[in-house]
Amino acid sequence: MKVVITGASKGIGKAIANGFAAAGHDIWICSRGEFSLYQTLGELQTLYPNSNIAAQVADLQKKEAVEAFAKWVLTQGVPDVVVNNAGLFIQGTISDEPADNLQKLMEINLYSAYHLTRALLPAMKAQGRGHIFNMCSIASLRAYPHGSSYGITKYALAGFNANLREELKTSGIKVTGVFPGATMSDSWEGSGVQPERIMQADDVANMIIAAAQLSPAAVVEDIIMRPQLGDL
Repeated sequence: MKVVITGASKGIGKAIANGFAAAGHDIWICSRGEFSLYQTLGELQTLYPNSNIAAQVADLQKKEAVEAFAKWVLTQGVPDVVVNNAGLFIQGTISDEPADNLQKLMEINLYSAYHLTRALLPAMKAQGRGHIFNMCSIASLRAYPHGSSYGITKYALAGFNANLREELKTSGIKVTGVFPGATMSDSWEGSGVQPERIMQADDVANMIIAAAQLSPAAVVEDIIMRPQLGDL
């Protein structure tokens, strides 16, 4: 398979890239951080020399960067799997957060997935198959303290995912929403949370990779995951 993963230089995105590459698939990844992206690229190419792995720096907060990344992807081939993973978390409250928080988070958490999907869909439709994963969140399902604009954007992404699934049912293209709870990432480092209290990035990656292996007749519509001991 040919797999596109956004926000793939660390955390869940990097775990997904590692899992697909380990299984022998070709992957195309992006991130806005040049150093971390190419460091990840080098690690993956060293670990999995038999996989075709390529990367491009892209700030997906900007529509023109999303479209440029999509154009680059399509010069490599038509993707079989697209993982819209790029995202940003900013804690706060609606009444007190900076006025531009909602716009900033919408651009990366929602619009990047919307614009990348639209740019890749014509080729995927012509191919007659594919699978799109949208990285939502437990925050897409219920509000929680200090979720503010982050929660709003994740609710919106879940709406995008549901509508896309309905629209593409008869196209041969699957759509899956991924709703992980607390998962170890940079945002949790230094928090003091015990390892057994939080999920690992590989847990989420393994579920996505498994869902991508199903026959054309089956789709996992939603992947909802929480730490065994409950939400944090």
